[in-house]
Amino acid sequence: QLHLVESGGGLVQPGGSLRLSCVASGWSPTYYAIGWFRQAPGKEREAVSCINSKGDRFDYADSVKGRFTISREFMSDTVYLQMNSLKPEDAAVYYCASEPVSALQAMCDMISSRYNYWGQGTQVSVSS
Repeated sequence: QLHLVESGGGLVQPGGSLRLSCVASGWSPTYYAIGWFRQAPGKEREAVSCINSKGDRFDYADSVKGRFTISREFMSDTVYLQMNSLKPEDAAVYYCASEPVSALQAMCDMISSRYNYWGQGTQVSVSS
């Protein structure tokens, strides 16, 4: 199965930046999209961003558009989430997940139920 490991979380002041990494290893389907999700205490998990299997199309939640950037590096099987201008409401555990897709699927999905492998999560805290 595909094994995903997130890293890069930590404590940052409002307005600061973090870069999260999601490294994939093990067996993988030929094509898979990667999504980033987050869950804050007492709140439901929400989609943050996703990137398609080719790494050339992506989507963002409205709450992070213009502040977060997702990218994919195929040589290292790593997906990054660059988070700038962080706000206290961005604090959560961030998870990456993989969605097996067909070669014909151009776009990624922002629906968590379509993702079948998940990492263990990395904590992001935003506080002064």
